[in-house]
Amino acid sequence: MTREAKGVDIQSALVSMTGQGVGEATWTGSSRVIVELRTVNHRYLDVRVRAPNEVPEATSIAEDVSKRILHRGRVEIVISLEGDALPAPLLDVARARAAFEQLVALRDALAPREPAPLQLLATVPELFITRNAKKGEQLRQAVREATERAAEEAHRMRLVEGLALAADFRLRLDRIEGSLASIEARLPDVVAQVRTRLHERIGRLMDPNAMDRTRLEQEVVLFADRSDVTEEGTRLRSHIAQFRLVLSKAMEGRGKRIDFLCQEIARETNTLGQKSADASLATFVIDMKVEIERMREQAQNVL
Repeated sequence: MTREAKGVDIQSALVSMTGQGVGEATWTGSSRVIVELRTVNHRYLDVRVRAPNEVPEATSIAEDVSKRILHRGRVEIVISLEGDALPAPLLDVARARAAFEQLVALRDALAPREPAPLQLLATVPELFITRNAKKGEQLRQAVREATERAAEEAHRMRLVEGLALAADFRLRLDRIEGSLASIEARLPDVVAQVRTRLHERIGRLMDPNAMDRTRLEQEVVLFADRSDVTEEGTRLRSHIAQFRLVLSKAMEGRGKRIDFLCQEIARETNTLGQKSADASLATFVIDMKVEIERMREQAQNVL
């Protein structure tokens, strides 16, 4: 466990898709397998492997380990060998001769004038014999162990990165709630200012004694009703509460849930902006949209 993650409930911690790890294992004598692994965000699990020819099973091993430990993201793996390599495989000459003779016979039966190139032998399985099957199995096991160690190290880094992401999300949620509270506190003053402006404007245009004060108050009431953000504020706080729950509770597909909640928070904020005719309110709405956009960018990196 890394020092940064100490004291945190790792089972419920947010996990990033950004990580890096190195693992190694000894496979015979002083020979080593070294695995370098890095992960970035991706919609699914996408494993890409570069490995020496001595380990043809490297891709399947890497996919198995990544599926079990990392689950999702683009995983790039580089496998290298240090020390003695596997002995070169031997061609089974008798099997190769028999296979080629059968291919020539098939050619003579189907297309006598066509050449029978030696490249056809490449399609015949098990023509090569590994001199030391035991060493081959030891190498495959070492590749698996080194890949697991690299993946586990990358996963620990993902946890630490996830802690930073969660803290960033909580900070931005606090700011959004703060802006919402400021809008709600400011609205009564905005309505009062509208009432004053309407009185002054009508007073300049007509005789104050003939002013229809009832109609004037109706206009003010209509403005106040159009500017009411009670419903939007309730839904916004509900989405924010669900967002905080996702951050604190282990569940499958948290990145997708966070992205969905960001969309819903953005939807309510847009409605809030349409109702905020006053410039001072619009400033708070802009601040909210900035924080939402930053959260949506971060959500793409959550497992």
